[in-house]
Amino acid sequence: MNLALDWSFFSWDLFANYVWKGLKYSVMLTVIATIGGIFFGTLLALMRLSGKKWLDLPATIYVNGMRSIPLVMMILWFFLLMPMIIGKPIGAETSAVVTFIAFEAAYFSEIMRAGIQSIPRGQVFAGQAMGMTYGQNMRLVVLPQAFRNMLPVLLTQTIILFQDTSLVYAIGAYDMLKGFDIAGKNYGRPVESYLTAAVTYFVLCYALSWFVKRLHKKIAIIR
Repeated sequence: MNLALDWSFFSWDLFANYVWKGLKYSVMLTVIATIGGIFFGTLLALMRLSGKKWLDLPATIYVNGMRSIPLVMMILWFFLLMPMIIGKPIGAETSAVVTFIAFEAAYFSEIMRAGIQSIPRGQVFAGQAMGMTYGQNMRLVVLPQAFRNMLPVLLTQTIILFQDTSLVYAIGAYDMLKGFDIAGKNYGRPVESYLTAAVTYFVLCYALSWFVKRLHKKIAIIR
């Protein structure tokens, strides 16, 4: 087996023509899924902490159910079954956005629930003593501190989310991995292309992880 590698095909034009489009989509999907996941995840966390069974039970079933299913299966199910239900195709990119938000909401929910529970009960009681409603207490006292405490964990989950965007390759969405794949096929160097993709993912995620560690240390010092 010939393992000789040829990197002569790799150039800025390759990145600009094939990879850049996919990288933009991967970043866009990560940002949208993070924002949507945190929003709906926070709502799920509040439902689970509400003390009301009619809110807690469906939220618990949703979170545990989503966390028990591989993401790639969710992507494929939504992409293949939803057009049969609504009677028209919805596209790979739209399927990926909806699926990632729904899936990541379950994970961000557990992060936010831990953050809310980390706030001393005395602060909650102080807000109640000032006449705040449950909603006001959460919005003005608890959630700002929970977000701050959980920021490194939220960012770490976002990095994992960025890595998971490569799974949309299964439904043909044009993410960064897809860009490298097309480039490798067009230039006839698939092995080198996939190796370059792996290195690119590693560099980006390592840099982001380093930033999160620095941020975690800074937050710890402020505390």
